[in-house]
Formats: sequence, structure tokens, C-alpha cells
Amino acid sequence: MIKFDYKDLLQFLSVKEIESYLPALQEAEKQLVNKTGPGSEFLGWMDLPVNYDREEFARMQICAERIGKQSEVLVVVGIGGSYLGAKAALDFLQDPLTQLKAAGEHKGPHVLFAGTQLSGRYLQSMLDFLQDRDFSINVISKSGTTTEPAIAFRFLRALMEKKYGKQEAAKRIYATTDKTKGALRSLADQEGYETFVVPDNVGGRFSVLTPVGLLPIAAAGYDVEAMLQGAAAMRERSSLPFGENPAQQYAAVRNALYNQNYLLELFVSYEQRLASIAEWWKQLYGESEGKGEQGLFPASVNFTADLHSLGQYIQDGKRHLFETVVQIETPDVDPIISADPQNLDGLNYLAGKGMDFVNKQACKGTIEAHLEGGVPNMQIQIDKANEYSLGELFYFFERACGLSAYVLGVNPFDQPGVEAYKKNMFRLLGKPA
Repeated sequence: MIKFDYKDLLQFLSVKEIESYLPALQEAEKQLVNKTGPGSEFLGWMDLPVNYDREEFARMQICAERIGKQSEVLVVVGIGGSYLGAKAALDFLQDPLTQLKAAGEHKGPHVLFAGTQLSGRYLQSMLDFLQDRDFSINVISKSGTTTEPAIAFRFLRALMEKKYGKQEAAKRIYATTDKTKGALRSLADQEGYETFVVPDNVGGRFSVLTPVGLLPIAAAGYDVEAMLQGAAAMRERSSLPFGENPAQQYAAVRNALYNQNYLLELFVSYEQRLASIAEWWKQLYGESEGKGEQGLFPASVNFTADLHSLGQYIQDGKRHLFETVVQIETPDVDPIISADPQNLDGLNYLAGKGMDFVNKQACKGTIEAHLEGGVPNMQIQIDKANEYSLGELFYFFERACGLSAYVLGVNPFDQPGVEAYKKNMFRLLGKPA
């Protein structure tokens, strides 16, 4: 069960200041539950852990198993919410060196991500890599015309059809798209691709618990049912009173700090496996709250590595940031430090200690130092690095995001600023009006 601890903030915020947000939180909760707030047509994620298409889910599991049998590599084509959730989950769950292992030495196929950028070098490198490997494609796009994934899919589809022929290629392409409309839906229907639906009432950054995220995760060999169970448990907790409701508490303290001129939130992890979750979290909060010249700027650091680069600024720089530290209580592996007869590195005082102990003491010491330096800190602790805990964490952040944005006074479910760069890019590329 996720634990949220904000006691260290009480030297920066009073209990009274935090509790002053209760009326706004209660109103925000009503808007979410009753679907009466701005963007309410995109609240389908609220009930996804318990209210989803069971028939599609069963078909998705069958396809995931098929992908695992037919392919060494699964290429997921998508950008933003179409890939960040799946990548966050896979980087959290799998061995960090999975991509270096041969087929059969790890769960499921290798999963690669395309359409996340416009680098020709990266795309060509992937095409070269796939030449001599069996692969499948999961292309994810509501419209099918988003520039980055559309370009990548055009190249990958051409390679696949050349390698396997059109008929066999169609059996290896899985499209996650709109139920009835859009370019990708039309192409999938025309070519006979297996399809899964991006629900109309779920925005991209909230879509990790739909086939957008679940198909790649299941294909890689992980238990997506356990993810949904964890998310369902957090959904239940999210209806509890404030004192037992971590999502409401997180939303309250974030807004309280923001109104004390703390303008930047750092997602802090001490495990590399959390780094991609931070990337998913940055999109979730950045696109949901950054509107009308308002909102916290979401950033991330991975300690202890970044203590040797950004640590100085965090400790002694401008006091406009706070830290949200995400920790894993029980490690899945814990190498023990051995004694050395010569002790030239002076580490024998740690002999017999596990790496997890050293890591957690580094975390405690850093929190103490940053608190002394005037940096507010709060901690989120998850039990284990497994699918159930991951589902809890995803839903916790999503629920808190909806609440926090409503308290801030913005629509969490639109992203008007995202289109600004596209207009200029299309003009410069000469795209027809």
C-alpha cells in the first residue's frame, strides 16, 4: 500500500494552511465524481480499474501472447501519452539490462519505442537493427496523423511489408486508435490489422490503464491484471476522508507550497527504475496544470547521481523548489558488500551491509541536508517494485492531478499550448492548409 508522508513539510507549512484547502478539495472531488468540472468529458480514467471492456481485455491478452511467440522485438510507435506510460512501466518492472540479453533470456520480446522524436539517425539505426530480426508493431495514435509517429510508422510499415509481404505484415501490426474514425482507423480496417480502442473519454496522458499502455506491458510478459487491481485499490482509497486519502493530501500540499512561491516540483528517485515514471509524471502534471501562466513546473532528478551535478543548486540555490521523494520499501535484489583484507578503499565499515541499506541512508541524509537548506520535502513510499504497486502509483498520481488542477482553477484535461509549435512547424515544412 502506498504511504504518503508530508510531516517534514510542517516546518514550512502549518496544519492550518494545509487544512484551509479542504473546502476546495471537497469541491474538486465532487467535480471529478459527478463529472461537472471543466473537461468532464475526459474523466473515463476515473473508473478504468473496474469499468473496462472485459472482452477487449481478453483479446488483448491473447494478442500479447501471440506477439511474444512471433517476435523477438515489439516496436511501440507513439508519442506523449501514447508511449510514456508503457515505457515507465517496463523500465520499472524489467531488468535494467534486458535490452542486452538474447531472446529467450528475458520475459517477452524486447520492446523498442519509435515516433517519440524526429531524429533521422535514431530511426535509421532502428530500421537497421530490425532488418534481421522478427518484429511486430503496435502503432498508437488517436488520429493517425500526429507527425512524429506517423513518419516512423510509414518507414516501419514499409520495412515490414518488404520483409514479410503485405498479408503477413498485416498479422504483425496492431493498431491502438479511435473506435470509428481517423486515418489510422481507416488504414487498419483497410489492411485488416488487429485493433484496440483509445476510449473517447480518456486523454492520452491518463491512458496508461487502457490498451494504450496495457498491450505493450502484457506483450513484454507482465501481469496487467495485477496492475488494474492495484489501481482499483487506490481508487477505493481516493474516496476516503482527507486523513486517510493520500491523493487529496498530495493535491493539498502541492497547492499550499505553490501559493508560498515554491514554483518547481522535483520528482526525486533513488532507483534508476523510477526514472521513466518521472518522465510520465512530468507530462501528466505539466500538460494538466501549465495553463494561463499558472502551475508548478515539474522536473526530476535521479539520486545519488544527480547529487554530483544538481545537488549544489538544490542545496544552496534559489529557494523556489520542493522535492517529492519516491521510494521502494522492499528491494527485489540486495547485493551484500563484502570485506576486503587490504581495505584500500576504506569501505570495510560497510561489510555485511546491503546496497539497499546504503541507498536508503543516502536518501535520509540528503533529505535532512535539504530540509536544513530550506527545501521542503515529502515522501511517497511504495511496497515493492511489482505490477500491483505500479497500478497503485499510476492511479494515485492521476487522481491527485485531477484534484490539484481543479483546486488551482484550470482544466486538467485540455492542452491548448501543445498546438502552438505544430502550427509553425507545419508552415515551415510547407504542409497544405
